[in-house]
Amino acid sequence: MKKFLAVLLAALMLFTLAACGGNGDGEQTTDPAGDTTTTAAPAGEDEATEGQEDEIIKTITTGTGGTTGTYYAFTSAVGSILNTDAYKFNVISTGGSQANIEMIADGEAQFAIVQNDVMNYAYDGTNGFAAPIKDFSAVACIYSEVCQLVATEASGIKTVADLKGKTVAVGDVGSGVYYNAVQILEAAGLDIDEDINKVTASFGDSATQLKDGSIDAAFITAGAPTTAITDLATTTDVVLVDLGKDVIDSLTAEYSFYEVFEATADNTKYDFVTETTSTVAIKATFIVDNDMSEAQVYEITKNLWEKQDEIAAAHAKGNEMVKENAVAAVGKVPVHPGAEKYYKEIGVIA
Repeated sequence: MKKFLAVLLAALMLFTLAACGGNGDGEQTTDPAGDTTTTAAPAGEDEATEGQEDEIIKTITTGTGGTTGTYYAFTSAVGSILNTDAYKFNVISTGGSQANIEMIADGEAQFAIVQNDVMNYAYDGTNGFAAPIKDFSAVACIYSEVCQLVATEASGIKTVADLKGKTVAVGDVGSGVYYNAVQILEAAGLDIDEDINKVTASFGDSATQLKDGSIDAAFITAGAPTTAITDLATTTDVVLVDLGKDVIDSLTAEYSFYEVFEATADNTKYDFVTETTSTVAIKATFIVDNDMSEAQVYEITKNLWEKQDEIAAAHAKGNEMVKENAVAAVGKVPVHPGAEKYYKEIGVIA
């Protein structure tokens, strides 16, 4: 539907320009919805570029996650730093990775942060996606998202197997957390629908329910420290559950997007993590609508990396950004031409 409307609008615009005797010279501004500006090529440019237009999206609606998660806080910081006089980032709270991808496909968002595993599910049309979605492309892998299984001390949960028969929050419907929970449980021989009392909840709701004792444990996939967990730990005795070698080996053998993550008090900033705890992580990744112009995505990508120091000062996750690994974990998802142009310039892509 988004593509059809775009073609129809373009046809109508061409008809209108023809009827008015427009010849493509000078500057033509079109702003029917108040969110795009189109600049025509000036007269005198060579034929290869004459008449080409770069559409600038002035308000870039950007999908994140729950307001107490790292996605929202980090992307809000990034958006404020990458804003320019020509365009602004409108950062909104959403249900997470799958919701963000579907919003881009439906034309409701142009930019988002998602888990790299979920964006590959979307591209293949698996794990919650009824059909492949290919309306988006990658901009940059940003930081590791830790698969955190948090339990109350009172629950007695020390391993994934201990979740059997317990009440467990598994993330929002359609979130990447949900599929991490499915896969981690399967690796431990548990079924998410049969072996636990499943509760779907955001990070904030999961923390609230752990605090009031209505659930025993929660899966939360996010950059550590996660605000919801940090706040929870100030009032409730909680533990970070070690997934165990067998579960981790099964996960990394089956799914290439997982990496081993050894959680400590230093790299999580959680006071309650008193010894090294083994878990897994995936990559938080910025994606963009394929329809965004090469020029605009190039500028966004360039600013993202050239302003990394500002981003790191605004949010600690900025310190984990590694330019050389920007596209190392995108999997099947293509890199947007604008981002690709920048990475080729700096030698990240040959």
